[in-house]
Amino acid sequence: MSLKILQNRFSRLTFLVLLTLSINFSKTFAQSAPASGAADPAVLAKGKELFEGNCTACHAVHTVKVGPALKDIKKRRDIAWITKFVHNSTKVIKIDKDPYAVALYAQYNNTEMTSFPSFKDDEIASIVAYIMDESTKPPVTKDGGKDNTLTPEKSAPQNDYSDLILILTIVILVLVSITLIVFITVIRKYLKERENSLDEEDKELVNQKFRIGVILKSKAFIIIVCVLFTCVAVRSCWVGMMSIGIEQNYAPVQPIPFSHQLHAGKLKIDCGYCHTGVYRGKQANIPGVNICMNCHSQVKEGPRFGKEGIAVLLEHYNTNKPIQWVRVHNLPDLAYFNHSQHTVAGGIECTKCHGQIDSMEVVKQFSNLTMGWCINCHRETAVNGKGNAYYDRLLKVHDEKVAAGIRKGDMKVEQIGGLECSKCHY
Repeated sequence: MSLKILQNRFSRLTFLVLLTLSINFSKTFAQSAPASGAADPAVLAKGKELFEGNCTACHAVHTVKVGPALKDIKKRRDIAWITKFVHNSTKVIKIDKDPYAVALYAQYNNTEMTSFPSFKDDEIASIVAYIMDESTKPPVTKDGGKDNTLTPEKSAPQNDYSDLILILTIVILVLVSITLIVFITVIRKYLKERENSLDEEDKELVNQKFRIGVILKSKAFIIIVCVLFTCVAVRSCWVGMMSIGIEQNYAPVQPIPFSHQLHAGKLKIDCGYCHTGVYRGKQANIPGVNICMNCHSQVKEGPRFGKEGIAVLLEHYNTNKPIQWVRVHNLPDLAYFNHSQHTVAGGIECTKCHGQIDSMEVVKQFSNLTMGWCINCHRETAVNGKGNAYYDRLLKVHDEKVAAGIRKGDMKVEQIGGLECSKCHY
């Protein structure tokens, strides 16, 4: 039998052995997954990050806060309903008039949940997965102990042999690899002793050696390296160019340590009280010292910074000197944005653009504020025409087109000129 034929058969045998081991290895991992279908740790980590960054101001898993406790939420509503409600709770309550949503709205003092239209479906799914995972854990009380009244039923201990199976599979794989190496070595030695009886092609196979230098100098290897390097370089340049001018997460140090978490969160001061133009003008306006002194003429000491921060405020007030606040959100001059058009006519909540401002100790730019971000919002946001006669004829025309099958769903901002260049650019 030719040595080349023998080598081909041996290669096939080796491939089959490795394929069988790979399948067993995959099954081991599949069997090691819990029967309950626990989420991927990466999904839970992402869900925790999003939940703590956006939801904790109003919700907890085990306890009622501003909104209901979210324990076992997936058992109460399916993921499609949850996704729809998170994207636009106002629509579900006031337009769709979903009975469950309407009952929640009435139960919690007609308080609407902040809509998150920018959340992707998989991001909402990760939050739900995190909530369901936390639902199985006992809540931590203020003293750090466990609240036994809400402890879920303990599941029966399970015999989990997945680790043992994994270890045995690895051991078998190592033994097979050693056996293959020994077999190849013995065959080479045997054929080397009978080299004179082999033909030239078989001699070449027996005497061939692995040379890393030959591989490194080969055209195929050089082309692959060049292509990979070019792809990485082009992508790095593209990402760098696309990030120019984007100041997302920018959180400058302010001249006075003002806490939105305290004022807007704990004390529930409305945004419009300090930012007087947010509901009636183009600019939201930075509050003047006089507005601060409406409260701090009496409140002389803060809970965190004591008298220090308020002393700076009093100094500015007594010297009639404006506070030089550092601007956080700054659109380019070529872009037109009107706050009242969005907050009043559009009914957009402050948190949609600025994030959970009531949980920020130091204010940061929550959204990237790029043109693409604004355009996507105009494409996804339904027109808030309820109680506004200006939109009556537009809504009527839209409904007629829906009835005729020309359009589907709600009338979006893009359908009333929200994507026209002149709307946002002078």
